[in-house]
Amino acid sequence: MNEIGKILASQDIWYMLLALLVAAVVSCASTPVVKVLSVKFGAVDVPKDGRRMHDHPIPRMGGLAIFFGFLAAVLVFVPLDAEKKGMLLGAVIIVVLGVLDDKYALPAKPKFLVQIVAALIAVLAGNRIEVLSNPNIFSDNPVWQLGWLSYPVTVIWIVAITNAVNLIDGLDGLACGVSTISAATMLVIALQKNVSELDVAVMMAALVGACIGFLPYNFNPAKIFMGDTGSTFLGYIMATVSVNGMFKQYAFISFVVPFLMLGLPIFDVCFAVVRRVSHGQSPMQPDRGHVHHRLIDMGFSQKQAVGVLYVISAILGLSAVVLTAGGAARAMLFLVAMGVAVAVAWRVFLVGPSGEQDEPQKPEDKSAEQEEDKRDG
Repeated sequence: MNEIGKILASQDIWYMLLALLVAAVVSCASTPVVKVLSVKFGAVDVPKDGRRMHDHPIPRMGGLAIFFGFLAAVLVFVPLDAEKKGMLLGAVIIVVLGVLDDKYALPAKPKFLVQIVAALIAVLAGNRIEVLSNPNIFSDNPVWQLGWLSYPVTVIWIVAITNAVNLIDGLDGLACGVSTISAATMLVIALQKNVSELDVAVMMAALVGACIGFLPYNFNPAKIFMGDTGSTFLGYIMATVSVNGMFKQYAFISFVVPFLMLGLPIFDVCFAVVRRVSHGQSPMQPDRGHVHHRLIDMGFSQKQAVGVLYVISAILGLSAVVLTAGGAARAMLFLVAMGVAVAVAWRVFLVGPSGEQDEPQKPEDKSAEQEEDKRDG
């Protein structure tokens, strides 16, 4: 924690706070404008199936406000080298794709291909996972040099996290709040590990601020959704920034910490793939079995379900911070926190309301649960 103390005593902390404030103000101020644009553009979410948790049309292009807030802060406070320019160019492509998807509901395959292109732009600009720490702590070789594999590995990581954050965007304020917690975790770890990672810290401060500025409009009952424009943008930025920061630590934590920071969306997408394949469905097939749906099925209101998932995300983030700090006492705290997270995740992901193992959702149950959710709202 000495590194944090040194930074807090310097002027660098003011850059982070100012970046956060600028991003929050721009995001908050631009959200009403984006809401009007969404309606005029026709990017409106109309509830038409049991997966929707709302009962009236809501504009869904709010991610533009998050993007504007983040971009404004980064352009002012972060020096732009080739890596960051590549990351921002890829982010622009992701945002444009998200806007079109919010308007036209594009097919999955074309979206996937464009996401790969955006990830490749960032990778070719230098954002690559070139070294991974060896998870086998007893090995004589402490690291894995990926070589040419750094290109496909990094592309897979960026595309996977981009879609993972998108998949958890199912309740008011959920994806935005979870992303805020994950970005704040990256911010703390960047300060804790290395003063040279101040650019990472400032970018994460900007992302936290952009999300905070948007959240008042996105909390239940939401006035606007961030849509694919926002969820894919958040996933893309956190994935690429984690490549520049967490994966470049020559220690065991570089293998584990990124998965903890983004644990909730990663776990959800992994369970979604297993669930769909086991039911004979395509992994890309939408369903009503995500973690937030399960919490609603267990009797939680939308606000309660979002609160539970915030807690799980915070526990995983705390575990990442504790793991990077080291020490026997902190390691014990890490184990306890992980035990709680695993217990809660097991209950939410694999066990139904009355303790039975997961069963496929019946179509007739969807409308009943949707009506129940309307009454709760």
